[in-house]
Amino acid sequence: MQDELTRLVRGFQVSQAIAVAVTLGIPDLLVDGARTSDDLAAATETDGDALYRLLRALASIGILHEAEGRSFRTTELGAQLRGGGFARLVGREYFWTAWGHLLDSVRTGENAFKLVNGVDVWEYRAARPEEAAIFDAAMTALTERVNRAVAEAYDFGRFRVVVDVGGGRGTLLEGILARHQDVEGILFDQQHVVAGAQLPDRCRAVAGSFFESVPEGADAYVLKSIIHDWEDVDAIAILRTVRRAMPPHAVLLLVEHDLGPPNENPTAKFSDLNMLVMPGGRERTIDEYERLFEAVGLRLTGVTPAGAGVDVIEARLEA
Repeated sequence: MQDELTRLVRGFQVSQAIAVAVTLGIPDLLVDGARTSDDLAAATETDGDALYRLLRALASIGILHEAEGRSFRTTELGAQLRGGGFARLVGREYFWTAWGHLLDSVRTGENAFKLVNGVDVWEYRAARPEEAAIFDAAMTALTERVNRAVAEAYDFGRFRVVVDVGGGRGTLLEGILARHQDVEGILFDQQHVVAGAQLPDRCRAVAGSFFESVPEGADAYVLKSIIHDWEDVDAIAILRTVRRAMPPHAVLLLVEHDLGPPNENPTAKFSDLNMLVMPGGRERTIDEYERLFEAVGLRLTGVTPAGAGVDVIEARLEA
């Protein structure tokens, strides 16, 4: 039991070690097979002894495998780190600094990132293109698996037009349209986001703010990982905007974590802590989403587990 407690307490060391390896590109350098630590040190312009100490620590937790001659290869687990993704984001100094002020958030109820930086995380990244690019890459890596799971788990084929509200570059719509040849898509997001989208056939982009208006008259409105970014007042405002656009037959589909019952689902519950520390907002239970729906004249009509840690939460207009 003590060993397990120690492992949990030292978790920050593991995440930082992984982040450093990803930032150096170690998993990508091993894509063609094993290499020695000296070879990797030359390729990454790092100190040979220090890099070996990092690599052997990662091998001890199954990210890498060490063989004779200080030779390393990626394991099946470690291969998933290729490209960087979320692990590189977690290693960024501003990310760690905000989490270092979790105690302040718990004491005050305020967002730790804004307490430290004076601006929210979205403003911070907007002024720092490198950080925005790392964040976008991390979100792309995370959402690919979620998008695939959602497109497979939920029957979008019964809709003619699907609007992805706050849909980024359109990867979820791309997956939906690839599976359902009769569905048309509308990607809705801010102008600078949709301007860079490479859209599939049967899909068009509309720019705007979901606090003001969204495209009207569609059959389904998808909001993936949107509502959890906001506290209740703003979440209700977004849902009210979407509700105004929905014809009587339409459905609203939230793709979100379900916090679940006590003593379960640490992924969702630590994601909720991340909401407190980084972007603001919160994860919610299904009952809490139902209350948000009721506040804008919607009713919960179904929950579809999609895998990848998320559910598709369906609502329709009140009868």
